[in-house]
Amino acid sequence: MLSEIDHVAIAVKNLDAAISYYKAAFGVEVEHRELITSDLVEEAMIKVGTSYVQLLCPTAAESPVAKFIEKRGEGLHHVGYRVTDCNEALNRVKSQGFDVLDEVPRPGSRGTTVAFIHPKGALGTLIELVQP
Repeated sequence: MLSEIDHVAIAVKNLDAAISYYKAAFGVEVEHRELITSDLVEEAMIKVGTSYVQLLCPTAAESPVAKFIEKRGEGLHHVGYRVTDCNEALNRVKSQGFDVLDEVPRPGSRGTTVAFIHPKGALGTLIELVQP
């Protein structure tokens, strides 16, 4: 069901500073940048092979990413896995009795369809299912 890693998301306080770090340290450029108003974050996607590093910066104090940073500090936020059919993958997870954050898939960045699996039932890791 999981075809590959779509992205690894890193929560950051300052998106421009994080982009500057990746550019200076690794010589990479941002391939995609987007404001995701529904999640109260701005993202910058850095291509690594066929996957991405997603830098996530909250745009409001009530953003889940802002709360994450406040509680845990900057760092690894979630892993996104590519799936062919997000609805099918989400229903499989739900049918196995695992906790989900999204009951149905929703629009994601880059024109994708996404759904999140609760870390409580996923070995402590927030998982995003991503249908390109």
